[in-house]
Amino acid sequence: MTPAQLSRTIRHTLSRVLSDDADDRGGEALTGVRVVVESPPRRGGGDYATGVAFQAAAACGRPAREVAEKLCDRLVRDEDAVARAVVVGGGFVNVTLGPAGRVALVRTLAGSGPAEASGAALPAEGPTDIPGQDIPRWAALTGEDPAVLAVRTERSSSLFRVQYAHARICSLLRNGRRLGLRPEPESVEPLGAAGARLLALLADRERITAPGALARHLDAVAGAFAVFHDTCPPLPRGEEKPGAAHRGRLALAEATGAVLAGGLSQLGITAPVHL
Repeated sequence: MTPAQLSRTIRHTLSRVLSDDADDRGGEALTGVRVVVESPPRRGGGDYATGVAFQAAAACGRPAREVAEKLCDRLVRDEDAVARAVVVGGGFVNVTLGPAGRVALVRTLAGSGPAEASGAALPAEGPTDIPGQDIPRWAALTGEDPAVLAVRTERSSSLFRVQYAHARICSLLRNGRRLGLRPEPESVEPLGAAGARLLALLADRERITAPGALARHLDAVAGAFAVFHDTCPPLPRGEEKPGAAHRGRLALAEATGAVLAGGLSQLGITAPVHL
């Protein structure tokens, strides 16, 4: 379930919640109310968060927490894709997807970027980025010093972090194929904390359109992927045998590559498959 899909679901569910106590006029109370769904910003766990209960409460003259609690109850009861919905603070709602919802989200995200994200068509060797073009463009978007961005390390350059993450994912997918491992969204669960955080950021990409904000978001995705990669290796290590867990992690890696490739392409910056 993507943020746009969940936003529509929440609006429909909230309309029914308000109609229960408003003589079937819940839809009217939501006129002008915008349902914003995003990754949870330090208000507890979950895949998504929304503060729509505050707007709805103001529109219908009811306490925000009461509206949020009823919304949570209805979402969990009526929506198969929602495993958990909890009220945080005075009326924020955090939503956790069930396994089916997460699998569908990973599959949707994996198909959202250019084909290069899957490593399907790769050059034989050598870098595939264009630093002389990419660095000035990224600097103009983020306000960072081009001289700092030219120091091509993960620590120094946000641009390099993003491009390196994409190239690393392409390498993982290539090496996975050599081991007979292919991405398998159906095996993405259980995600673990690092995987859930990464998936929430990937899903949040849809609502971010401003170029500068998109560049910063891609950097956050790259950082989250690095943590995921280190705590949940997509490929077997040592004597470890390839298994379903690796196929699920590769699916999340593939989705990450697609989001990074799509975002970089939108910004007019190369998404390298080799660095």
